[in-house]
Amino acid sequence: MKELNAKYNHLEVETNKYNHWVEKGYFTAGDKSKEPFTIVIPPPNVTGKLHLGHAWDNTLQDIISRYKRMQGFDMLYLPGMDHAGIATQAKVDARLKDEGISRYDLGREKFLDRAWEWKEEYAEHIRNQWSKLGNSVDYSRERFTLDEGLNKAVTKVFCDLYNEGLIYQGERIINWDPKAKTALSNIEVIHKEVEGAFYTFNYSVKETGETFQVATTRPETMFGDVCVVVHPEDEKYKHLIGKHAINPANHEEIIIIADDYIEIGFGTGAMKCTPAHDPNDFQIAERHNLPKIVCMNPDGTMNELAGEYNGMDRFECRKALTERIKQEGNLVSIEKHIHQVGHSERTDVIVEPYLSKQWFVKMKPLANDVLTAQNNPEQKINFYPNRFENIFNQWLENIEDWCISRQLWWGHRIPAWYHNETGEIYVGIEAPSDIENWTQDEDVLDTWFSSALWPFSTLGWPNETDDLKRYYPTNCMVTGYDIIFFWVARMAFQARHFTDCYPFKDCLIHGLIRDEQGRKMSKSLGNGIDPMDVIDEYGVDSLRFFLTTNSTPGQDMRYIPSKVEASWNFINKIWNASRFVMMNLPEDFDTSTCIIENASMTDQWIINRFNEILEHTNTNMDKYEFAIVGNELYNFVWDDFCSWYIEFSKSGLNSEDERIKNATRSTLVLMLDGIIKMLHPFMPFVTEEIYQALHNTEASICVANWPKTITSVDTSSSKQVDQLIEIITIIRQIKTDNNLKPSTPLRMMIQNLDATHKTYDKEVASILEKMCKVTWVDSIDDELMIRPIEGGSISLPMSEVINLEEEIEKLNKEKETLEKEINRGEKMLSNESFISKASPNKVEEEKNKLENYKNQYEIVSNRLKELTSK
Repeated sequence: MKELNAKYNHLEVETNKYNHWVEKGYFTAGDKSKEPFTIVIPPPNVTGKLHLGHAWDNTLQDIISRYKRMQGFDMLYLPGMDHAGIATQAKVDARLKDEGISRYDLGREKFLDRAWEWKEEYAEHIRNQWSKLGNSVDYSRERFTLDEGLNKAVTKVFCDLYNEGLIYQGERIINWDPKAKTALSNIEVIHKEVEGAFYTFNYSVKETGETFQVATTRPETMFGDVCVVVHPEDEKYKHLIGKHAINPANHEEIIIIADDYIEIGFGTGAMKCTPAHDPNDFQIAERHNLPKIVCMNPDGTMNELAGEYNGMDRFECRKALTERIKQEGNLVSIEKHIHQVGHSERTDVIVEPYLSKQWFVKMKPLANDVLTAQNNPEQKINFYPNRFENIFNQWLENIEDWCISRQLWWGHRIPAWYHNETGEIYVGIEAPSDIENWTQDEDVLDTWFSSALWPFSTLGWPNETDDLKRYYPTNCMVTGYDIIFFWVARMAFQARHFTDCYPFKDCLIHGLIRDEQGRKMSKSLGNGIDPMDVIDEYGVDSLRFFLTTNSTPGQDMRYIPSKVEASWNFINKIWNASRFVMMNLPEDFDTSTCIIENASMTDQWIINRFNEILEHTNTNMDKYEFAIVGNELYNFVWDDFCSWYIEFSKSGLNSEDERIKNATRSTLVLMLDGIIKMLHPFMPFVTEEIYQALHNTEASICVANWPKTITSVDTSSSKQVDQLIEIITIIRQIKTDNNLKPSTPLRMMIQNLDATHKTYDKEVASILEKMCKVTWVDSIDDELMIRPIEGGSISLPMSEVINLEEEIEKLNKEKETLEKEINRGEKMLSNESFISKASPNKVEEEKNKLENYKNQYEIVSNRLKELTSK
């Protein structure tokens, strides 16, 4: 039989196993004799290392995968990575900058060669991290969102949606990232609180010479103003409608118009209108057929319309323009205020609302199809926790058209061409036959456009592949709540539209990982944690167990090192328990034929507890309640198995009856085998080590069968052992409270609720003698110390436990101390001066102290009465 090392060393245990599993093909799907179960990995971006959030996400997926594999499913856990358009291009740009060149120096094709080099480099990093995390993914089916197959799928989807009128090209206000120089969708914009200002300026009316005031937070956009807008019923401005105001930024005349978008009495009641730089202003311009003037360059600098500020950064222009208007006497005020400002999720620069010609997806019809399906129990996606379904539905109900074009080179290039002479647009899977007369659209598609197809494109769609037929729709998607809108909703509508079903039956949502103080992890705070460092220090099994047992489903989690260490201690406990089991097995013990016919009362008790835990585990695993599973297993292993049963088992192991001894060994093996199998999805490496040592085998726990209920045990023994544990616990506590050594012998009498003596049980008596040095007797001729237990009471001779005179003396001293504290507290709280001067918190604190002292006084007094009345 193999032996476990004397000490648990995670570095040794977790070395070499993963590659062996992969080489043996344990993670490769394809056994058609089994029912399929599919999870596709949320593809990480090829922009860097995996973080703790990835580790949490992947661990949840891998727990499901290993559980289903052991249950006998043909488990496909499909890996892949995302090309991450903006993020990856920014990384490659930065690398080129370090080399003293830019992508424009290279040209598009050579730049893309460098981007693919980056992808290969970082893809290998990610695979190495997957292996350290223990992800049981099928590498034979690994995909990339920019590979040839996915490009084919993306192109088909674009062309189909275009031909159906669901993709269109239009000039609209979009979110513009001036650093990346690309459009963004609404959900790629992060709103942050920043200090800004309201700038109020005087505008003069050309026709009358009078002045009125207009406020703005963005003076630099005044060069794109086309009018001033007032409410048609505003008495303050009615007479000015149709007249012209002088724009203080460039001294040009702009018309004053009426539109009920303006709210009477809000601000100055007059609003400048910049249709090319504000979505609301754009709508006003549409209604009134006004021009839309862009006054900025794509890099966030001002254009020629800004005159002397041409080429100046937008925010520098804001300062300079405001100063000039002030010098001209038209600045009324600058009021500081805090407001929410959109920032690019990728580059963190302030987003500019910008009029631009882009490609859009018409979202309402697609969203409505998903909403209809969500009302059908057979077609809907089930969310865990289910509260996220409301968030999902609300977003779809209020959805806006999706800007899908990006001004990048790295990504799926839009399959649209423009005729060089006529300007005609051609959209198609193949390029036009007379390609020399056409120019392809320079833009690429939003990364999420390809990611939205992930559950079915990775399985070969649009081809009717065997994998697509077998593994789609997938069974479960695991992801964070932060990308429900980015990704989950988009997968839902693309799957519904192109495959007429949901992309996955279940969607398990988790939160974000924060630091110990509850702060989001970020580079600026310097509080990020590299999961690979945690793995080196504590092992991946400890990290995985921590990640899955320390959060409520759907809620954020705090990374607390001491809790990871506690997980390591738990694994160490399992390790030591495993060594105990194996050291008590003879060399020739056959672990495949455990016999429990002669199981003792305590053997049957632990088997019953195991059956209960297994039932709970199965139920909660199927509901994705992994924290409940992990914590119940922790308590079962630590308390029931290690603290109690292993101690109980020593009686059976030391029995002279070989049948009893063998039954105890068999129970120990069955329990340990079941425990490590239930824990395997959480901590795959250490359970593999123990499994192979226990069964003296090279076979892997990865493909072992999930535990089953152990039958033919007497369930009536459970209550008796539960009472035994209660008795041992009480006696140990009595000894501790009375400064007695654990080895101090005591006599004990047990009575039922009706005061009759409990029948003497030889097995229980033997255990009590061994575990707490108590002798079970039928009567005690002494003053009794009585303690209630479930179904009766236990009595101990007072003289063996305490010295009565010393106990009474000790209690009297305690009573005197408490009387003094009560007297002090009552005087303080009756003192009007104290009540008036002390803070409410201090007064409340003293009241609580007084109440506590009174309660203690009552307990001590009652105990004294009890002792002095004997």
